[in-house]
Amino acid sequence: MKRSVLTRYRVMAYLTAVMLLVLCAAMVFKYGFDTGAGATLVISQIHGVLFIIYLVFAFDLGSKAKWPVGKLLWVLVSGTIPTAAFFVERKVVREIEPMIADEAPAVAKA
Repeated sequence: MKRSVLTRYRVMAYLTAVMLLVLCAAMVFKYGFDTGAGATLVISQIHGVLFIIYLVFAFDLGSKAKWPVGKLLWVLVSGTIPTAAFFVERKVVREIEPMIADEAPAVAKA
């Protein structure tokens, strides 16, 4: 497995998790204090797009790592639970790191 597959997943896991936390804060302001309805709409749309990209990258990683369906579903759903993606990402990285083929660049010989 290439390192880029894991890197894409990690970046999207963090972005999705951060945007979900921002969305939760925006919803507190919208429904608790009756302000920021426009900001909540924009943030929710951004999070939605990022979540779809996260699903694609997580599915790609899971299929290459040959995860069982239950594990794959847990990783996919973790993007919908605030702060869960941070913990799941950490666990996934520890599991996938040994599978990565470290490819050293070829050195040209004279």
